[in-house]
Amino acid sequence: MAITVLVVDDQEMVRAGFSALLNAQADLEVVGQAGDGAEAVELAAELHPDVILMDVRMPVMDGLAATRRILATAASGDSPRVVMLTTFDLDDYVYAALRAGASGFLLKHSTPDELAAAVRIVAAGDALLAPSVTRRLVEDFARAQPVVPITPVHLTPRETDVLRLVARGLSNRQIAAELVLAEQTVKTHVSSILTKLDLRDRAQAVVYAYEAGVVVPGPRH
Repeated sequence: MAITVLVVDDQEMVRAGFSALLNAQADLEVVGQAGDGAEAVELAAELHPDVILMDVRMPVMDGLAATRRILATAASGDSPRVVMLTTFDLDDYVYAALRAGASGFLLKHSTPDELAAAVRIVAAGDALLAPSVTRRLVEDFARAQPVVPITPVHLTPRETDVLRLVARGLSNRQIAAELVLAEQTVKTHVSSILTKLDLRDRAQAVVYAYEAGVVVPGPRH
């Protein structure tokens, strides 16, 4: 079955372009387009898309508010994956969106292949974009906030180790090599971490790790 997508952007040319690119893929289908966040909320409830490409800055209702509304009201097990569309990769709206449950962000000048790959990645339940990019984004804004370190008491010591490496931007394979574990074991630990902390995906795990003080922002370079 095709992965269904809702494209949300206040510029008609952007919506049309993204829709054409996605519909050209055999496994992707754009089922709707919205010009603002309020319309996106309505269409998400009506169409139940697998993935929503959500512009950050829009009239009527911005992408952040729409993302919160959609993810808060979606039925259990029927929650779409939201990818934020932005011009700037360090937009503070994107950080807030990650906290609200978005699975990552995509720059509007991304290539057609990157666009299609992004939809497939989040539809499969993974966080979009290289974790290192998420880490850079989170570090930038974590520096501006007082962090009160807490111990993730629900995690085992090994799970805490895995979470710390996820926050550093390592893949499951890299974590397995670092901790001398089987890659499947790491995958199991990551799944357990997300379940125990009630997190949507790795992007939210990175946010949690910094805000909980499991890792701290490094020095600026």
